Amino acid sequence: MESTEANNQIKKNPSPVSAWVGGVAFTFLIALLGYLLAMVPGFDQVGQLACAIIIAVAYRQIFGYPEIIRSGIAFSSKRLLRAAIILYGLKLNIDVVLSDGLGLLVRDAAVIAFAIIATVWLAKLFKADKKISLLLGVGTGVCGAAAIAAVAPIIKSKDEDTAIGVGIIALMGTVFAITYTILRPILPIDAIQYGIWSGTSLHEVAHVALAAAPGGEDALAIGLLAKLGRVFLLVPLCFIFIYMMKRKNKNAEETDAKIEFPWFLVGFIILSLLGSYVFGHSIPVSDGVMEGVFTLTTWLLTAAMVGLGLNVSLKDLRTKALRPLAAMTIVSLALSIIVYVTI
Repeated sequence: MESTEANNQIKKNPSPVSAWVGGVAFTFLIALLGYLLAMVPGFDQVGQLACAIIIAVAYRQIFGYPEIIRSGIAFSSKRLLRAAIILYGLKLNIDVVLSDGLGLLVRDAAVIAFAIIATVWLAKLFKADKKISLLLGVGTGVCGAAAIAAVAPIIKSKDEDTAIGVGIIALMGTVFAITYTILRPILPIDAIQYGIWSGTSLHEVAHVALAAAPGGEDALAIGLLAKLGRVFLLVPLCFIFIYMMKRKNKNAEETDAKIEFPWFLVGFIILSLLGSYVFGHSIPVSDGVMEGVFTLTTWLLTAAMVGLGLNVSLKDLRTKALRPLAAMTIVSLALSIIVYVTI
């Protein structure tokens, strides 16, 4: 009898390794479902990342958080997230940004400053959640989900707030990108101007590609260059946040007030340098291998976002997200208009 009860207890409480493997596998399973959902007409404009977050949030509301595999889910939402950001560094060609995009870099810096300051100011005006609003400002100004994921641990954002920010930025960025493609044929601007407009004002790299591609190769190339400048500025922005948080907590004695150095940013910088000056230069690397790495990055980031999405409560979403969403939408509209009239 005791043996039977012990066996039942083991089934209810799997070993740490089983719980870890099961949790990681579960996040990739939902990531796969998000990938499949993104193939459905309509959802194909939303993208794998947003689709996976939608499924994860829906699962949480229907079935609750899968506590039994929490350790694996936490690993995905933290460790895999950092791995994805490190690999994301390979997407940044520093040489191209510095040689061809210095003028755009100044514009990009102004865009980032405006997006963050304006979003935080409106959030204060609307009495919106401060951290979600700050994350949305960073995502709007820099590079969407990757920027939010990089800044979140520095400002000690809760997983739930990070997931809310990523979900909003992915969905709203898609709406704006589709709107750009609709407006393009009726706007009195050439392909280069359209590319600059898209690359300087849209949220994610994927959103820039989605919007700029219909404008032709020139629009896409200059759009991605402008966007790369904003990605390039993510690193100094993170160090600014580290400095600000340390000053804010200078006199705090609590242990949790200490700011842990984000070592994954070092990895991001190293891979950016390798991708810009070593891989394909001193060390031959085929386009197929690089595409494979980029695909892996997308899957790691998606699995990590699933882990974050499982922490989201719709009740909290209704109470915490509407005002930051309003602030972010107003800033995104203002940013689109300002960039358009200044190109």
